Amino acid sequence: MMEYIRRHMEGRILELSKSYSAILLTGPRQAGKTTMLRELAEKEKIGRQYVTLDDLNERDIAKNDPALFLQLHKPPVLIDEVQYAPELFTYIKIYVDEHHHPGDFWMTGSQIFRLMRGVQESLAGRVALLHMSPLSHREIVGAPCVPFTTDLDRLLAQRDQMQPVSTPELFARLWRGSMPGLVSGQTPDRNVFYSSYLSTYMECDVRDLSGSVDALKFNRFVTAVAARTSQLLNYNALAEEADIDIQTSKAWINILETLGIIFLLHPYSNNVLKRTIKTPKVYFYDTGLVCYLTHWSSPEVAESGAMSGALLENFAVSEIVKSYQNAGLEPYLYFYRDRDAKEIDVILEGDGKLCPLEIKKTATPDQRLTRVFGVIDKSPLQHGTGAVLCMADKFSAFDSDNLIVPIWMI
Repeated sequence: MMEYIRRHMEGRILELSKSYSAILLTGPRQAGKTTMLRELAEKEKIGRQYVTLDDLNERDIAKNDPALFLQLHKPPVLIDEVQYAPELFTYIKIYVDEHHHPGDFWMTGSQIFRLMRGVQESLAGRVALLHMSPLSHREIVGAPCVPFTTDLDRLLAQRDQMQPVSTPELFARLWRGSMPGLVSGQTPDRNVFYSSYLSTYMECDVRDLSGSVDALKFNRFVTAVAARTSQLLNYNALAEEADIDIQTSKAWINILETLGIIFLLHPYSNNVLKRTIKTPKVYFYDTGLVCYLTHWSSPEVAESGAMSGALLENFAVSEIVKSYQNAGLEPYLYFYRDRDAKEIDVILEGDGKLCPLEIKKTATPDQRLTRVFGVIDKSPLQHGTGAVLCMADKFSAFDSDNLIVPIWMI
C-alpha cells in the first residue's frame, strides 16, 4: 500500500465537524477527497459508515427512496459522489434540523456548480463547503499550510521552512503533475494515468452534465484550452479549433470549471480604472494535465519549449489558489490588463490592499518589471507590497515595497 500524503485540509475538516452537521468537499476526481476523508474517519474511531454513489444500487436507492437510504446508512456517514443523488439534500436537511449533531454528514462531490445549486436550495446555512484541488507543492514537500501573502515578516518566517528547488526540479514537478496517484507512485506511468483520466472520468462526467457529446471534438477542445493556458479566454478561437459553435464552446468551458479541471481569473476593475479589459484568463489546477494534453514529452522539453513561461505562470497561480483553498479560505485574485497593453499577471486583494504580482521565468529579475505596478495607484484601495515571483534561489527584495519571491516558496 502506498504511503498516504497528509493533506493541509485535514485540520479544517475536523474543526468544522465540531460545529457543522454537514460538510461537503468538492473537487476534481482523483484529487484525493475520499482518501483523505476515509483516513480521517479511521482516526475518529466512531464507526463512520462509508457509501459511494458510484455504486449503481446505492445510487438508485438514494435517488428513488432517500428516506430509506438514510435509514440504511445512519449518521455519522461519509457519502461519496453525492452529486448523483441531489434528492438526498432535502432529507439530509430534515435530519440535520431534527438532530443538530455536528459532523453527522461528510460528503464528496466532483461537480462543483451543479452541486452548489442543490446545496443552496436545501442546505443553505447548514453545510460547510470546501474545495479540494490536486496536491499543492507545499503538501508534496511536507511544508505547513500558509495562504500566500506578500507580508514581509510572514515571508521571512517561512523562508527557512522549505528547501530551495532548482528550475529543472520545478519543471519536473510541474510536468509530472499533482494528482495524488502520480505523486505517491501508485500509478507510475504518467501517460497511462492521464490517458485513462480523460477517457474514464472526464468523458463520463461530461456526458452526465451535457447529455451526448462528441468525445473526439471534446478532446480537441480540452487540448486547445490547455495550449492557451495563462492566456485570455477566446471562445471563438477554441470553437474554431474544435469545430464546434461558440455556444458549445462556452458550455464546455463551464463544464471544465464545474468538474474542477480549470478556473478563470477575472480582470480587476473599478469605476476609476475604466480602460481595463473584461475578458478572463484561463488556468488549470494541474499543470501535469496541461503538459500531457499539449504533448511535452519530458520536463526538459517543457522547460525549453515555447510554453515554458505560460506553464510556470499557471503553476504559480494555481499554487496561490491552492494555498487559500487548503486553509478553507476564498482567494481574491485578479489580473490587470488595459487597452494600453499595460499588464499585471496577478493582483492579490485583502485587508483593503491590492498586492501586484509579476511572474517571470528568470533567476535574476530586473526591477523595471515592477514599474507597471503603478497603474493600480488610481484604485480606491491601498497599494500593498508587490512581488516578482521567479526562479531565484532565495527570498530577497528590490526595496521595501517590491519583493523577490521564489516560486517554490508559494
